[in-house]
Amino acid sequence: MAADDFDWQEASPDVDEYLALRAAAGLSPFTHTAAERGLAGAWCAVCVRREGRLVGMGRVVGDGGCFFQIVDIAVHPSFQRRGLGGEIMRRLTETLRTRASDGAFVSLLADPPGVRLYERFGFRASAPASVGMFRRFTKDSGDFT
Repeated sequence: MAADDFDWQEASPDVDEYLALRAAAGLSPFTHTAAERGLAGAWCAVCVRREGRLVGMGRVVGDGGCFFQIVDIAVHPSFQRRGLGGEIMRRLTETLRTRASDGAFVSLLADPPGVRLYERFGFRASAPASVGMFRRFTKDSGDFT
């Protein structure tokens, strides 16, 4: 099955299918409210569908000028190893190339299995020149973890 055997959309998925694909692909969970807010803030997005079902996705979020982050690169396990992740990345990076400002900083956080994919698109580890850092906010404790 080639990438052209799928339906490609330049749009964010709906909230329920987004949460379901994240779970199926082994990505961390979010609440329905958080996902709804996050999806509304996408700078660009790609959905891959097979017979109407969401089987792959990716998004770019950011300020629209200086900083962008590639997020939510996910392919349902039953459709992995068919080139969909690479095509999602190709479409997102092409949109960045044509729409983002010259000199914009584009980042992503890579799980180890995705490193080779992202390297194919010119991404590289930031260390030692810089170190990526993060904290996750938890409302229950009122703090970040």
